[in-house]
Amino acid sequence: MARRADHSQEELRKMTLDAAIGIVDEEGFRKLTARNVARAIGYTPGTLYNLFANLDDIVVHLNGNTLDRLYDVLVRVELIGEAETDLCTLLDVYFEFLEKHPNLWNLLFDHKLPDGVQLPEWYPKKVDRVFSVVEDALSPMFGPGQADQRSQVARVLWASVHGFCALATSGKLIIVTDKTVVEMAHSLISNYLAGLQSKIPGNPR
Repeated sequence: MARRADHSQEELRKMTLDAAIGIVDEEGFRKLTARNVARAIGYTPGTLYNLFANLDDIVVHLNGNTLDRLYDVLVRVELIGEAETDLCTLLDVYFEFLEKHPNLWNLLFDHKLPDGVQLPEWYPKKVDRVFSVVEDALSPMFGPGQADQRSQVARVLWASVHGFCALATSGKLIIVTDKTVVEMAHSLISNYLAGLQSKIPGNPR
């Protein structure tokens, strides 16, 4: 394939990420190779490595894009100030995203960087931004000075829900229960929050 110079580096980075997202979304992570991405954008594989350090670097940016998209759909939920209702609504939106983009969702958790390679500084900030929406939904249950507790509860809930999602996407939830993943997650929220009601000091209730 001949060398091309039709696009700026910024345009090429966007084209590369868009192509990588499309490949993973439609065909799964196994099809994400430098050759397939390069073919999709009409450039050589070498061009990609002038833009990204390696395929892992592309995946990290791809996952960052998925986190941004997830945040965008969650933040559009209008919270009504009732923690259980708001969390269940957020969960429903989260599950809709998962059902539409299971391959992208799986890649968020399946991809592992090589030993010694650290995530870029911007990546945890994107993760925290997603959690901030969950924390906002939990706000009615916590008083001033309880931000750390609220943050921990958000992460405990998410990690628990993630377990249901992982079982569901692998087709193994049926081994545990005949309930749907949505029913299980809603039950978790209801019972977990009920327990918190009496345990959070200064809970405004």
